[in-house]
Amino acid sequence: MIFKQANQKLEKVLGNIEKVIIGKRDIAELSIVALLSGGHVLLEDVPGVGKTIMVRALAKSIGASFKRIQFTPDLLPSDVTGVSIFNPKEQAFIFRPGPIMGHIILADEINRTSPKTQSALLEAMEEASVTIDGVTRGLEKPFFVMATQNPIEYEGTYPLPEAQLDRFLLKMKMGYPSAAEEIEVLQRAQYMAPLEELESVITLDELRALQAEARTVIVDDTIKGYIVELSNRTRSHLSVYLGVSPRGSIALMKAAQAYALVQGRDYVLPDDVQYLAPYVFSHRLILKPEANYDGFDAEMVIHEILAKTHIPVKRALT
Repeated sequence: MIFKQANQKLEKVLGNIEKVIIGKRDIAELSIVALLSGGHVLLEDVPGVGKTIMVRALAKSIGASFKRIQFTPDLLPSDVTGVSIFNPKEQAFIFRPGPIMGHIILADEINRTSPKTQSALLEAMEEASVTIDGVTRGLEKPFFVMATQNPIEYEGTYPLPEAQLDRFLLKMKMGYPSAAEEIEVLQRAQYMAPLEELESVITLDELRALQAEARTVIVDDTIKGYIVELSNRTRSHLSVYLGVSPRGSIALMKAAQAYALVQGRDYVLPDDVQYLAPYVFSHRLILKPEANYDGFDAEMVIHEILAKTHIPVKRALT
């Protein structure tokens, strides 16, 4: 009964997002999965497909604060985390929080800034805190980062280091809408601004409760063994230089728990793991140069591993 109620609440959030994002229910679902898991999302796609609207719609749907960080080459770490400024009247330093101090953070074009500034997000994404002038400040929960990067314009960009990529629970692409979906987008945009009329459908307290419920979803030992076997196969694959770490295995398990909750179940199925593995694992792989020369990419490797790995038949409910 509890999980059915949770599913109903999450369906409200999905329905709310679909008022402004047409035909991208799978992306909305995956974004909610990351939010419930306490993880973060990296969206890699061309400009103008609705990445910013997606994040803002999610923030409005749960009544969360929304902050946007536009990453540029001259952005400094203090521009992200905040800075202490001396107040001559009080003869003391006053902390001015940066845009990282929010619930839902859009890190727009994250690969446009230097690795030093990119690293300002590391502690926040992993520990939900920032350390400034030796003082560690916790971030209010929920804390969710959705970063975007353009896969085409590589000039003037800085590739994200492996440590940064590993902090993202999921990496995905939105893609272009179909012709019918794009016509619907035009019709909605002609007479109104759907995003401005969007209202929250659940509270932050309800979201925190849903995050706690996601952690109680049953993961049978056979499912855990399946996840570990998939991870191990990435480490021994002939085309892979660096495979998935134990952090990646944990990420896949947590994502599967959240996805099961979104589907209204209190247990994880092998199908959940199979569906999520490319989104969770692909950005964590480093391929050998010869694999890149042969036209292989990380997603192809993951799908090959999934096809060759025995699927457990014992249900996670037992």
